[in-house]
Amino acid sequence: MAQEAAETIPKAVEAVPQATETVKETVKEVVETRPTSKEEAIKMAEEVAKKASKKPTAKEKKANLWRTLAKITFRKEYDEMMGFKIDVPVFSDAIEALAGKEVTIKGYIIPVEGYKGHKEFILSAFPYNMCFFCGGAGPETVMEVVAQTAIEYTAEAVTIKGKLELNDNDINRLMYSMVDAVLVEE
Repeated sequence: MAQEAAETIPKAVEAVPQATETVKETVKEVVETRPTSKEEAIKMAEEVAKKASKKPTAKEKKANLWRTLAKITFRKEYDEMMGFKIDVPVFSDAIEALAGKEVTIKGYIIPVEGYKGHKEFILSAFPYNMCFFCGGAGPETVMEVVAQTAIEYTAEAVTIKGKLELNDNDINRLMYSMVDAVLVEE
């Protein structure tokens, strides 16, 4: 079995030129754990390579942006004005790479008093009853939005795009904001 697997793996991977290391490892793992013919291994390598090389859809990218924004840690830092230690966000490299870039994200408009009309509002990864302000999520699940034109309130999820800005120094603002936002028609 081990000898047969050792011969099958290179043949299967050679048959699929776009095979990455991940594909090779996946095929190797399966071939070593169950009897597999050369043809089955080649077919498996092709399927894994196809899935691995598939680019994410626009819908997947929007869902993944909230996941990326969740990759954050906090450090305690003394604030002179407040007189006690506060949590200061530490953005991951993935988040830092998005700073100042145009991004597209899907979320829920949270009506907040004090924001001007519908050009300024809070966007949440979750509906109103589960959002950060209701105690149902963390601060990484909301962002301030300043739109180019008013966006009508709806209880349904909306997709917007704009420039992402990061905030790690103003405790009176959210850590994420989007400027020059526009509604994306779906």
